[in-house]
Amino acid sequence: MSRSRIAARVRRIKPSPSSAAADRASELRRQGRDIVNLVVGEPDFDTPAHIRDAACAAIARGETRYTMSAGTPALRQAICDKLLRENGLQYKPSDVVVTCGAKHAIFNALSATLEPGDEVIIPAPYWVSYPDMTLACDGTPVEVVCREDDGFRLTAAALEAAITPKTRWLLLNSPTNPTGAAYSAADLRALADVLLRHPQILLMTDDIYEHIRFDGEVLPHIVAIEPQLRDRTVVINGVSKTYAMTGWRIGYAAGPSDLIGAMETLQSQSTSNACTISQAAALAALQGDHSFLKDFVAVYRQRRDRALELINAIPGLSCRTPGGAFYLFVNCSGLIGRTTPHGKVLESDVDVALYLLDAEGVAMIPGSSYGVAPYFRMSIATSIAVIEEGCLRIGRAAAALR
Repeated sequence: MSRSRIAARVRRIKPSPSSAAADRASELRRQGRDIVNLVVGEPDFDTPAHIRDAACAAIARGETRYTMSAGTPALRQAICDKLLRENGLQYKPSDVVVTCGAKHAIFNALSATLEPGDEVIIPAPYWVSYPDMTLACDGTPVEVVCREDDGFRLTAAALEAAITPKTRWLLLNSPTNPTGAAYSAADLRALADVLLRHPQILLMTDDIYEHIRFDGEVLPHIVAIEPQLRDRTVVINGVSKTYAMTGWRIGYAAGPSDLIGAMETLQSQSTSNACTISQAAALAALQGDHSFLKDFVAVYRQRRDRALELINAIPGLSCRTPGGAFYLFVNCSGLIGRTTPHGKVLESDVDVALYLLDAEGVAMIPGSSYGVAPYFRMSIATSIAVIEEGCLRIGRAAAALR
C-alpha cells in the first residue's frame, strides 16, 4: 500500500464538532429549512463602538504593516496591566505572546512542549478542541470525567488518580465550555495542593470566559492562590468572548519566559504576528471603558434563567444551573430508549441531537462530543425569542416520543 499523502498527526484528529454542527445548520438553512441554531458559542452583541473606532483610527494612521511576531509592545503591556489589575498576576511584556485567537495560543503551547507519549490531563466535559489539539501535537489526551454531582468540576482526588510519570500538562478551563461550571477558591486550592506534589506537571489555564459569571464574585486565579505554580503555568486568554470580538482573532498567553519564548519562535515560523488592526482594537478593549460588561452579563443571565425554566419543564430533560459562560449542558438521559414517530429508538445523545434537528429543526451538539454522555450543549448566546422558540420545538419533539 502506498504511503498516505496526509500526515499521521492530521489523520488521527477530526474536524471540530461545533464547527461541523454549525456548518450543518447553515447548509439546512440554504436548503430552505427553518432552523433554530443553538450551536454557535459566540456573543450576538456587536463589538462595542469605541473598539471598532480604534480599529478604524489605526487604519487611518496607516498601521497596516507587520508587528513583532509576539505582538505590539503596547498591547503586550496592556495585557500585563490587565493580568495584574484583574487577576493579581505580575508579568513583563516579554512574558506575553499575542496570538490569532486563544485557540492558537493553546495549540502553540502544546506544540512547543509535547513529545510523543506525553500525557495531557483534560477534565471532561471539555471544549471539543482540547483532545484533538493534543493529538495533533503528538501528545496523549487523558480525559478525566467530572461527574454532574460534582458540578462538572475536577476534584483533587480525580486529578491525583489521573497523574502518571508521563503527565506533562493539566488543562483547566473556568468557567467551562460546555457546562458553565466555575471553580471556587477552595476548588483551586485543592487542585494546587495536588500539583505542588508533582512538580513535573505544567498547568495551562483557559480563562476565556472569566468575565461571564452570574454569581457576582470575582473569579480567583489558581496562580494567585498558589504563587509557587507561576513558573510552570501558562495563562491563556483573549478578547473574543468578553468583548464580543470573535472575528477579530486575538488571544494571548502569559507565562515563564522559556515557554513563551518557545511559543514565539514557533509563531515566527508559522503565522507571524496577529492581525495588526485587530491588535489595535484589542488594545482599546483592554484599556477602554468596561461598563458595558455588566449589561452583557445581565442579558446572559436573563437568557440563562429563561432557558433553564423552559428546559427543566420538559419531561425527560434536566439541567444544572451554570455559574458562567453562555451554555446549558442538558441531561437527556430521560429520552434515551424512547422511540421516535418514525420508529427509531434513541440510543445515544447523538441520536437525540439528530432527532431534534430532523424533527423540529433545532441544531445543538451532543454531549459525547465533549467527552460525557448523554447530554447536549445548548448555546444561549442568542435572543430570548430564539431560545423560547428552540425550547418550544424541543418540548414538542420530546412529547412526540413514545
